[in-house]
Amino acid sequence: MNLELTGKLALVSGSTAGIGFAIAQALSAEGARTIVNGRSEESVAKAIDELKATAKGELLGFAGDLSLPEEIAKLTSQYPEVDILVNNLGIFEPKPFEEIPDEDWKRFFEVNVLSGVRLSRSYLPRMKKTNWGRVIFISSESGVQIPAEMIHYGMTKAAQIAIARGIAEDVAGTGITVNSVLPGPTKSRGVIGFIDDMAKQTGQSAEEFEKDFFKNNRPTSLNQRFADPAEVASLVAYLCSPLASATTGAAMRVEGGILKSAF
Repeated sequence: MNLELTGKLALVSGSTAGIGFAIAQALSAEGARTIVNGRSEESVAKAIDELKATAKGELLGFAGDLSLPEEIAKLTSQYPEVDILVNNLGIFEPKPFEEIPDEDWKRFFEVNVLSGVRLSRSYLPRMKKTNWGRVIFISSESGVQIPAEMIHYGMTKAAQIAIARGIAEDVAGTGITVNSVLPGPTKSRGVIGFIDDMAKQTGQSAEEFEKDFFKNNRPTSLNQRFADPAEVASLVAYLCSPLASATTGAAMRVEGGILKSAF
């Protein structure tokens, strides 16, 4: 399917690995000019080199921590206009509620929420001027079904869903769409490390741990497995395209059926 993305300029925050990398790969393979973002010049250069094998659109880069306002100012100075903004940057960490200090709550909010708020605020004026744009927040099923093992993470993912819907209301009647995407447990770089560590601690293989994890921690999952980042990226690429013009203000699920509600 031709997603009609040739020539569109896309920014994917946190895109040197995992879901963000897969999204950058999907968009660039569809012909979008794609800005790859990571914290270091080395990680950005490595990701761009890997993406060259499948990219049909120009690959650009920006090294900087986009949880920091000053880095966003540098980014928007270098790239003042984008057509597609994918707010993917995020962190997670399992931790008992009683052990989560104020600093962690603030850090998670800065990285997971305010990075997307600031980027959206920076790029929406130009989208409004041209009457076309796509804004995607990569949230999580954890924003609906808050995980007891990382409540602070779930809080930020719920906030992203609310913000995406609010911005969609703000741009109602325009050619801009704003949506959130809710992946389930996905084999990103951080999750793979988590699986390997937990498997070693429990004396299991990664496959055995995965089976037990879904049986005990995500029993409502219909897929009963971790998703591949590419499975998330394919939905995001569609939502970024002109073909998805009737989809806005939505929380789109790609979580393997964990959420039992049909809505």
